[in-house]
Amino acid sequence: MIDRPWYKHYPPGVEKEVSIPTASLSSLLKKAFKERPTNTAVIDGPVRWSYQKLYEKVLSFSHSLSVKGFKPGDRALIKLFNSKEYIVAYFAVIRLGGTVVQANPLYTSEELRELINDSKASWAISHAEHADKIQRADRRNRLGVVLVSAAQSSGDTESFEAMIKNGNPALAPEHDINPYENVAVLQYTGGTTGKSKGVMLTHQNIFSNVYQNYHFTVKDISEEGEKLLGVSPFYHVYGMSAVMLLAVFRGSTIICISRFDPKKFLEIIRKERPTLFSGVPTVYGALLKQPEATEETMKSLKLCMAGSAPLPLEVIRAFEEKTGAVILEGYGLSETSPTTHRNPAQGVRKAGSIGIPVPNTDCKIVDQFTGEKEMPVGEVGELVIKGPQVMKGYWQREEDTKRTLVDGWLYTGDLARMDQDGYFYIVGRKKELIIASGYNVYPREIENVLYEHPSIQEAAVYGIPDEYRGETVQAAVVLKDQGFIDKEELRMWLKERLAVYKVPTKIDILPSLPKTSVGKILKRTLQNQAKENQLLK
Repeated sequence: MIDRPWYKHYPPGVEKEVSIPTASLSSLLKKAFKERPTNTAVIDGPVRWSYQKLYEKVLSFSHSLSVKGFKPGDRALIKLFNSKEYIVAYFAVIRLGGTVVQANPLYTSEELRELINDSKASWAISHAEHADKIQRADRRNRLGVVLVSAAQSSGDTESFEAMIKNGNPALAPEHDINPYENVAVLQYTGGTTGKSKGVMLTHQNIFSNVYQNYHFTVKDISEEGEKLLGVSPFYHVYGMSAVMLLAVFRGSTIICISRFDPKKFLEIIRKERPTLFSGVPTVYGALLKQPEATEETMKSLKLCMAGSAPLPLEVIRAFEEKTGAVILEGYGLSETSPTTHRNPAQGVRKAGSIGIPVPNTDCKIVDQFTGEKEMPVGEVGELVIKGPQVMKGYWQREEDTKRTLVDGWLYTGDLARMDQDGYFYIVGRKKELIIASGYNVYPREIENVLYEHPSIQEAAVYGIPDEYRGETVQAAVVLKDQGFIDKEELRMWLKERLAVYKVPTKIDILPSLPKTSVGKILKRTLQNQAKENQLLK
């Protein structure tokens, strides 16, 4: 094994390579049921289910699905918020040898149609209130539709609750799968820079990542009485793997939060006393605004983890100072199930860094233009990754797969650097690199400086075509409550902290920034708006 500088920073007892068992995802729930049947598996509002009850619900739903014609290899679109129904539907589809097609519950009919057509899904499981959207998206009426909270089965749709009630757990089939080959999940990329692609994640890809996260982050935390707060959406790979599946793997409790509301979130923390929490950046930013988010309120949390999108350094510092909680930053992609890096819970934690690679994961920084030369310590290049959590490929996109997976290495498209200790720092996306007057400008460096300004709540930096410079730097910011900024004074403030070519030539003050459902800022939208404004001048 090649020696890597980050190995010396692994927490005590964590090996560089762990022996990852071969397992299907359905085996995780079966194991939890056998070993901890009376443990609380799910808290969803006033409803509490033990692992025995959850397993029985999954068996009943599996039986009804199979009776309705569900076959191994079928793809089922699940369009549900975090809920007990999502968990049942997910494990039932997996048990029957099907593939879960993850869908954002907020998708429009047009977005759903693209997803259905690309994935060739034959089933849809959704809320009854979204029935019209599915009907408009499914123009060919080829989907078997199951609706949660439907009054009753009617026409071409089935009631989720009726299927559970009428299913026979003793007759639930279980398909024999190959964990290394069978695709458990089609996880569509966020599409922040272009058309979404379906990431094929096998059972073994996802289970490997659950196992890696367990060993690196929570192995030494007692499993008895652990409660994971499920605010990260399960339809996103991060919430699915780092919250739902990690909890099931440990026989812990999942607290479902369907939609994030800061005040209700804090009420749940006070009532349920969760011990582990994984959140996206927008959640941490929103909690900072709440006077009730105090150290006393948050004292039950042993660890807070951040993922899905970069968390600004100033937000980390402010949140930890206010609440006393510790945030472990990490990094991952849909293509890696998702986690590849994490700051260790024990040992050196470097704020602003994505941490070090988790066990069984190798990575390096390569020349961003050729992808071949490995860059020296401290220099910026493209981050490439190898490990058991790396996807099988993109669904029906062979050329995209060949460009992204090269000799077992996943080319992430993210620009990063590694320090002498083996800690990694993301500086931006290759596609976001701004070349202004021949200089390389990394947006995240400027954004981190903007977040230091006391009046700025959020910031985004991007490049705009410029006849003279090639590209020019532009920024959009959101102010804190009752904040005020004079734009020219802000530019002078930035000039004291940045080289002149990095200072945005224009700064827009907006009420909010466009984002994906997991908090990633849609810079493409901001760029398009800026280009349109240029044309109108």
